This record gives sequence, C-alpha cells and structure tokens, in this order.
Amino acid sequence: MTHPATDAPPPPQEAVGPLMRSLSVLRALSTGGGRQAVGDLVRATGLARSTVDRVLSTLARLGYVRVEGRDAVLAPGLLELGNAYLAASELPDRLGPAAERLADALDESVSLAVPDGDGVRFVHQATRRRAMSLAFRIGDLLPAERGAPGALFAADWDEDAWRRWRERRAADPTDAGFPAVPPRRDGNSGTGGPENPGADFAYRDGNGGTRSTDPGEDFASRVEAARTAGWSLDDQLIEPGLVAIAVPVRDPHGRPVCAVSVVSHTSRLAAADLPTAVLPRLRETVAEMERTLADPAPPRPDSEPPATRHASWMRASKQELGPEFVESLARGLLTLTAFGTGRAALPLTAVAEATGLARATARRALITLEHLGYLASDGRLFRPTPKVLDLGFAALSGLTLPEIAQPHLVTLVEQVHDSASMAVLSGTDIQYVARVPTVRIMSVNITVGTRFPAYPTSMGRVLLAGLPPAERTAHLSRTTLTPLTQHTVTSPERLTALLEQVGEDGYALVDEELEEGLRSIAVPVRDRDAHVVAAVNISTHAGRRSPTEDRNTFLPPLRAAAARIEADLRTAGRFLRVPPA
Repeated sequence: MTHPATDAPPPPQEAVGPLMRSLSVLRALSTGGGRQAVGDLVRATGLARSTVDRVLSTLARLGYVRVEGRDAVLAPGLLELGNAYLAASELPDRLGPAAERLADALDESVSLAVPDGDGVRFVHQATRRRAMSLAFRIGDLLPAERGAPGALFAADWDEDAWRRWRERRAADPTDAGFPAVPPRRDGNSGTGGPENPGADFAYRDGNGGTRSTDPGEDFASRVEAARTAGWSLDDQLIEPGLVAIAVPVRDPHGRPVCAVSVVSHTSRLAAADLPTAVLPRLRETVAEMERTLADPAPPRPDSEPPATRHASWMRASKQELGPEFVESLARGLLTLTAFGTGRAALPLTAVAEATGLARATARRALITLEHLGYLASDGRLFRPTPKVLDLGFAALSGLTLPEIAQPHLVTLVEQVHDSASMAVLSGTDIQYVARVPTVRIMSVNITVGTRFPAYPTSMGRVLLAGLPPAERTAHLSRTTLTPLTQHTVTSPERLTALLEQVGEDGYALVDEELEEGLRSIAVPVRDRDAHVVAAVNISTHAGRRSPTEDRNTFLPPLRAAAARIEADLRTAGRFLRVPPA
C-alpha cells in the first residue's frame, strides 16, 4: 500500500527498471488483500499481461505467490521479507515480551508502532480477544493524525515532513490510501473527496453523540501537547469507540524508535480515564524497554542463514523457466533477506557475500530498493525500512494453520489420489481442521469440524505421541478405550507401547480400528519450537493394498507434504501467532 506522492523523485540512473515494475505487481496484489485476478493486476499496474505473467511466475518460483486458476494468491513464504525487517529492527524480539506482560497486567491490547513517512506502522500486537477489540494487523499502516503514536513521531518532523503531510491529505482527503482504517466521511454529505478536502468529518463521542472534526484539523496542537506531556491520547480518531494512549520508547541517544500504545474501548474506559488508569504502568513498561535497548549485550543472530537462495539457485531457475523468470526481481528480493537479527545494517560487500551476487548487481538492487523506500542508507550502510511490511505482511498476518496446510494437501492428493486431512487435538478427540477429498466411487466421507476419538486414529496417535509423557498419561487416564471395530486396540498397556513406537518412528499407521475397511497413515506437523501442533494423514480403503504397500507408497509424499507445511509454518510463526483453526 502506498499513499499518494506528489513529488516522487525520478529513479536514479542505476535503478533496475524490471525490478521496479515487478514490485508494482507485488504491491498491487498486497493492496488487494492478497488475492487478485490476474486481469485486475494488469489493470492496476498498467503493465502488459505478458509482463505480469512473468512476474507471477517468478514470485511463484520464489514461493511468494500461488496461481490458482485466474487468481494470484500471496503465499506464506512472502512473510520472510517482512521477517527480515522485523528481525533487523529487533523491536518485536527485544520489546515484545514486555508488551505482552503489560497487556496481561492491564487486560487491554498493547501495540508497538514505528514511524513510516507521514504514517504509523504496527510491528507488534499483544491483543486481548473480546467482542470489540483491536483488529489491526502487524504491517498495517495508519495516517499519523489518526492515532496516538503519530503525534509523538510528528514532534520530530521538519518543515519538509509537514509539507508532505499536508500534500498527502489534500490528495487523499478520505484516507483511501490507508485501507487499514475506516475512510473519513463527510458528516453532512457522505464521503468527502478531492473537491472538498476541508470538509468536516463526523465521529461518535463517548456519550453517544457526535463531534464534527477532521482528525487533521487539530493535529498540530495535539503534536505540541504530546511534545510537552511526553504522551499522546487517541479519542476515537481511528473509529468510534476505540481509544488509546501512547508513550514513546527512546534509544540510548534519546531518539524515539517506537511507541507503545494501550488500546481500549469506551465500553471499558473513556479516553479521559486512560491517563489515570493506564499511564503509570505504561511508563514503567517503557522504562523497562529503554533499559533493554540500552543493554550492550549483542543480539543473538537468527539460526537461519541470512539469504536462503543464492545466485546459483537463480541461475538454475533461469535455465529452467527461461524468459518466464525475472532474474532482477529475484535478485532484488534476495537482497532484502540478507538482513535480520544481528544484521540490522549492512554494507554492500556484506550483502553481496550473503546473497552470492556480484557487487555491481547487488549495488543496483540496493539502489533501486532505496529509491522505492524499502531500504535507507547513510552512504555506506543499508538498512530495511518499515515499508518492507507493505509487501504482503499485513495481508498474510491472519493466516491460520489450516490455510497454510490446504494448498500442500491439495498437492498431496494430486500425487497419491487418496484423501488427505489435517487434525488437532481437542480434549480426548481429534478435530479435522483441513480436508481435501479425492474423487472415488468409494471414499471416506469426513468434513472439516468432524471429531473422532484420538486413540483409534492415525492422526490421534501421532498427536498423543507428541505430548510430554506426563500430559500423555493424564490424557489416556481420561479416555475410555471402547472397541469400535474388532481391530480396535483397547488395552492401555498396548496403546501406550504403540504410542512410544509412533514417537520413535515418526508416523502412525492404523488399520480398520476406527471403521471396518478404513486404513490411514499420519505424520506430525511441528512448529518452530519442534512442538507437535497438528497431524496430517492419508486415508484409503484397506482392501486396495497391504499395510506395508500403503506405508511404502504413502509415507514419502506424506512426509514431504508435512515438511512443506512446517517450512511455511516456521516462516509465518517467526513474528505472528498462527492459530490452529
């Protein structure tokens, strides 16, 4: 998402044109919510259909996009770009735990936000789940005037920054360029427009009435008040009922690096009550965060390599896909993945070494990304900016585990021609959260939401085997082992031994214990911490092959599918909570 720019400078001579055009496709897909018809991308970017197809082919090769029929869909792998920025900033890693503790103590949602031009972008959320709660995502961009953090950051603006802010508001009076916030609406005649940029906009106040005010009208005075007080208040500037208070977090040199916001609802706290109710604990947390930032201990680098693809991989891709592979796009995005924890700012030489690119090639990619605003430079060192999160992070931040798994299950079913599913533990049962059936005269009729006892199912045994021993023992003590078929294992001792074997083997094969004629084989799905969070299986009719033949046929592709799911889950789970359903 980019808001209107009235004085964008021309690209430097070294800028890579194909990279700039390609990124416009990725931005358009991100702005469109993560799924767009290819034809709509052509219209949105003004590029030729053949160019858009080549860009999408390259992004698919990178694992950043899937093409499903006529639609292009953002894939979880794209999150590695935003992960590179977030890891390089160190803010979620170093300050996130304190934000979580503050949210627990206040029982309110807490956000970390950073300045991004004349906007504010979220980099961490510690939310409380309520009927009316914070709905913003990591990566969402808000206008500076519509929220508490913006007034804190604007206190450091120079006259050029204020000029750009005024020009943006004149060009976009309804905030249409900020899809994360509700559009501003003219209180008398509907949505304002360019012909009426000074229109008043109606907002609901805490007493059920309306206050007719444009949040930009008094922004300068709110900035001055925030500069004096050291904190800023949001009285329903984003939407009716939502209130917040924010305090800046400063680095050891006194520069604000982010703001911490406590967000509530007028049904719980009026804006006027926030300073008394929240500010003391908020200031304590900010002081703790500033001590953390002052800690001279170096951050622990990520365990993953800085760039997962290198020049040799791109050469192979170019040879395989030919003209359908836009090498300059792959190179440009590859340079972004060179950054991360312990690699917040890198010189050209380090980027070239991390990516395997020639210095001249890496330099042109870096210059192009700096021109587009994804990198900043002091002339020697480059560092990623919050704008990197524009590349699909917010659109993908709501991914669930079943959504991550579904395309991999589809591929698996295409390979084996039998049904595949994913399930999680729910009490003493398993619950199906994803399912891809196959087309057969005789097939297994199961839908998402179906529950079965865990003990006589392949996915249940994988999930039980993944529990810590004490938890597994407690689980089995609550389970009544009822014979569902003549083959069902009902002996606690034998079941315990089977689960131990499943843990050692890494898979479970269950033959006609849940239902006569039904055989299934399952493997675990593990998260970033190697915890078993789900299981995937293939189910088939027991009469087609022997158990050994089914194991030899299904286990390799099943494990490969689980590995692909785990890879996406590791990427998505770096800074996001991925719910199991």
